[in-house]
Amino acid sequence: MTHLAPKILVERIDGPRAGTGEAPTMLTVHEVARMLNCSARTVYRLVDAGKMPRPVKLGALVRWPKTAIEQWIAEGCPSQPKGGVR
Repeated sequence: MTHLAPKILVERIDGPRAGTGEAPTMLTVHEVARMLNCSARTVYRLVDAGKMPRPVKLGALVRWPKTAIEQWIAEGCPSQPKGGVR
């Protein structure tokens, strides 16, 4: 009998390393908060208000692609579509 590996769905992340097979750098809520000089709770509030990029949920983990946060900051922190993963 042959065992088949389960299919894993992942969100596609574009950026300078897209297609290289190299995993993007993912940031925790505390790392994002440190970049923004605010609390972790404020990061979640900004996401819920649609004011910053939504995180990616990896199982039980919540992470932000570093490139997405850096780009968002470089663009002047524009509002994002509402809703987030918590």
